[in-house]
Amino acid sequence: MTDRTDQVDYRVTVEDLAALMTRTAGVNVDPDVLKQRPDAGFDTLGLDSLGMLGIVAELEKRYGLALPEQMERSKTPAEFLAVVNDVLRKGA
Repeated sequence: MTDRTDQVDYRVTVEDLAALMTRTAGVNVDPDVLKQRPDAGFDTLGLDSLGMLGIVAELEKRYGLALPEQMERSKTPAEFLAVVNDVLRKGA
């Protein structure tokens, strides 16, 4: 079990996001595709707003942190990961 101080340096990776997309939204995407196309729209990757809500809810549960409302409106993997990792870094 990790304590809160260990989570400060934790980053949600592209691989984590790809796994979350598969597990919570049923969208299979290769992490390498996300790495090569970080600014591709989630919609072009097959992720809809309901799937995004599932990912946000899973991350909030995992880290015990509330993510900002705009998370659900993130358009790209790069935008989403930047906000998530900023929140984790700040611990807010």
